[in-house]
Amino acid sequence: MAAAAAAAAAAAPPVNLRQGDLVWGKLGRYPPWPGKIVNPPKDLKKPRGKKCFFVKFFGTEDHAWIKVEQLKPYHAHKEEMIKINKGKRFQQAVDAVEEFLKKAKGKDQASSHNSTEEKNRRNSSEERGKQSMGEEKHKAGLSEGKAKKRASSISSERGIKPLLKRTYEQSPRKRGRPPKDEKDLTIPESSTVKRMMTGTVAGFKWPPGGGEPVKDGDPHFHHFLLSQTEKPAVCYQAITKKLKETGSTSIQAADSTAINGSITPTDKKIGFLGLGLMGSGIVSNLLKMGHTVTVWNRTAEKCDLFIQEGARLGRTPAEVVSTCDITFACVSDPKAAKDLVLGPSGVLQGIRPGKCYVDMSTVDADTVTELAQVIVSRGGRFLEAPVSGNQQLSNDGMLVILAAGDRGLYEDCSSCFQAMGKTSFFLGEVGNAAKMMLIVNMVQGSFMATIAEGLTLAQVTGQSQQTLLDILNQGQLASIFLDQKCQNILQGNFKPDFYLKYIQKDLRLAIALGDSVNHPTPMAAAANEVYKRAKALDQSDNDMSAVYRAYIH
Repeated sequence: MAAAAAAAAAAAPPVNLRQGDLVWGKLGRYPPWPGKIVNPPKDLKKPRGKKCFFVKFFGTEDHAWIKVEQLKPYHAHKEEMIKINKGKRFQQAVDAVEEFLKKAKGKDQASSHNSTEEKNRRNSSEERGKQSMGEEKHKAGLSEGKAKKRASSISSERGIKPLLKRTYEQSPRKRGRPPKDEKDLTIPESSTVKRMMTGTVAGFKWPPGGGEPVKDGDPHFHHFLLSQTEKPAVCYQAITKKLKETGSTSIQAADSTAINGSITPTDKKIGFLGLGLMGSGIVSNLLKMGHTVTVWNRTAEKCDLFIQEGARLGRTPAEVVSTCDITFACVSDPKAAKDLVLGPSGVLQGIRPGKCYVDMSTVDADTVTELAQVIVSRGGRFLEAPVSGNQQLSNDGMLVILAAGDRGLYEDCSSCFQAMGKTSFFLGEVGNAAKMMLIVNMVQGSFMATIAEGLTLAQVTGQSQQTLLDILNQGQLASIFLDQKCQNILQGNFKPDFYLKYIQKDLRLAIALGDSVNHPTPMAAAANEVYKRAKALDQSDNDMSAVYRAYIH
């Protein structure tokens, strides 16, 4: 019913809209979302074809060109949209709009009050000016009379009359001037929704100068180059602080093409292979930010939705690579990654000198090194760029990208990485990103197993699982990951956000990585055994939080 209502909303006849209007915007498969029509950045091209507006959405970092038929006035359709959308983030977005309107109304009232007071001050000042002018006229008249009497006998005073005349002519200029103590008074402009949006409201970061680049770059996207030094790792906040204060040579911020969260898409043709949980969200965000994308998936039906949103269809991986400048791939495991490149009509057959291939799959370093060698041997350019995140973060364009390989290609992918992620790291030579990604997922998978273990131990000892979660959420372990996964377990909802079978694969590869350098990984090994048991209980295609079931069976 919600889908039908949303479809009906999108199919309604267009209305007259203009810049500054609050609207409901519908983009692809996403539900209608509250936003505001604003001026796009100067160098952001408007899509060809149907009339559209540039919309900034409340409660998110999202912004996009939306066709006019996909827009509805906010107030007229508020109740209708609230009925068909019940999500927490949606409600937060609506609350942000209401807070914005409340602030706008308050500022309007303050502006009106200040304008009235200023008018009264001006009238009072004008009256004082008139009185002052009258007094000066009187004094000038007396002085002028005296000057006339003295003019015949005192020739040296001939210039007095013209001087007095100039004084008389200048005196009216004081008319209406504010008193001395009011000289710094600033008269506030009338506050409208349009003017209000030049400030920070409900999570939006609007251009302080109406479209000029933010001094410190896009707050939504952080872009790092890490040299291969032996400097110790530092936390994210410390990295950001170091970049701003010192411009470190070991951790350098690359030039960003983002303008206040808006992305100038590359003019290169983009290909994308693999439309799974992660790939689907990535492609959606690439399209939303204006990239030209050609897609391919093993099951072609998954391409249909993206074709409707403007993507082109590639018949084979080789065709996609041969027709695109940069081709991304995101598949499940090392075997799938190799088959995609080396198999029939695979990537390698489309590689020509200058063609670029970016593998975003989470695989081992040996696999990615082998793929890099065969791509480069054909004159191609290679970058590995596995991503840290889940389906929701992929949909939201908030992934963390770990890249290694061709640094020039990394820079060429800048607008793509900004569309799909919040942070990008360059880690040096091929294989480094694969190793780092496996370590990250090893920590995450082990932590998930520990959460499940703790919840089941609470249950069998007669403790409240909800109370345990409440306690954890108030302590140092509090995180979105902890809360979401515990909620999955408490609600018995294991809809995949990160497949259990894939986190077990990553644990297995991380353990092998440890073996290759004779480094013990006993915690990961123990967690791996629990996930293997969960797989034996048919939990492979559920979310990783379904590892909980390995403890209760």
